[in-house]
Amino acid sequence: MEIRPIIWRDDAVVLIDQNALPLQERELLCREYGEVVAAIKDLTVRGAPAIGIAAAFGIALGARRLDHLPAGRIRAGFFKICDDFARSRPTARNLFWAIERMGRRFDAAAAEGTAGVGDALLAEARAILEEDVAANRRMGRFGSPFLRDGDAVLTHCNAGALATGGYGTALGVIRAAHEEGKRISVFVDETRPVLQGARLTAWELRKEGIPFTLIADNMAGTLMKQGRIQLVIVGADRIAANGDTANKIGTYPLAVLARAHGIPFYVAAPLSTIDLSLGSGDEIPIEERNPEEILSLRGVRIAEEGIDVYNPAFDVTPASLVTAIITEVGVANPPSDSALRELCSRGLSR
Repeated sequence: MEIRPIIWRDDAVVLIDQNALPLQERELLCREYGEVVAAIKDLTVRGAPAIGIAAAFGIALGARRLDHLPAGRIRAGFFKICDDFARSRPTARNLFWAIERMGRRFDAAAAEGTAGVGDALLAEARAILEEDVAANRRMGRFGSPFLRDGDAVLTHCNAGALATGGYGTALGVIRAAHEEGKRISVFVDETRPVLQGARLTAWELRKEGIPFTLIADNMAGTLMKQGRIQLVIVGADRIAANGDTANKIGTYPLAVLARAHGIPFYVAAPLSTIDLSLGSGDEIPIEERNPEEILSLRGVRIAEEGIDVYNPAFDVTPASLVTAIITEVGVANPPSDSALRELCSRGLSR
């Protein structure tokens, strides 16, 4: 089956409610752009590419409500909408990439007259969605050669169809290998504190019929020592020019463990995740989230009231620990400033 977490239907943005998974499969219908902003903030939609796509559709949704206004008010309203989305989550580069792209499309459409701006922006959002799915499939083809028949792969968080427009980045590579007939199995980290691995990745793999085993986050080192993991593959939320990679908290220790055990560690992400304006991972903004994500589990309190909590949503893995970065136009192997700039240049020439 094809999982599409974001679609446009009946003049609304329709999202798979990822907070309800896996116990319920339900949709959230967003008829106002503020509802899409809220869905990004509360993780109804999450994953860097999916956040960017949802923002693009949300911007189009909001802009279509402005079509009856004078040109000056349309422009002011459009930039207010973009600013609201920019404030939703700070780490995912794809969010800001999508906002910038929608801004360019707005300028081009407004130069021809404001009557068709909303429709032009909706067409751009649809293009961003379809381009993402196509990019994920190409990423899968570039990455699948790294997976051999019989390999067991460890992944962290969810970098599958739910985190993208469809198909997935890290899970897209695994899907591609599976579709080629390779006997691949997956170890799925639960991914504390909100359990994207246990709730989302396991849900996807089960629907896809790919063999997997769910493990607690603290079990990975033991499995590596036992020789039961042949490679690690994860997604990314932002990649600096030197290849340092921000991904879900808990990724960095997996890279350290992989290096200690001689296991390759791969990152799969579209070019829209690469931020060449940042020299290193030290410059990547790291989101800190609500302490309740650690103090409670599905609404059930698991820690005492009044204790200090530190809850960063992401960590940064140095490029020196990354074997290769897989994109839709090729592979940076090993990752470096020059390799990533060459890939981005190749993407611009497509």
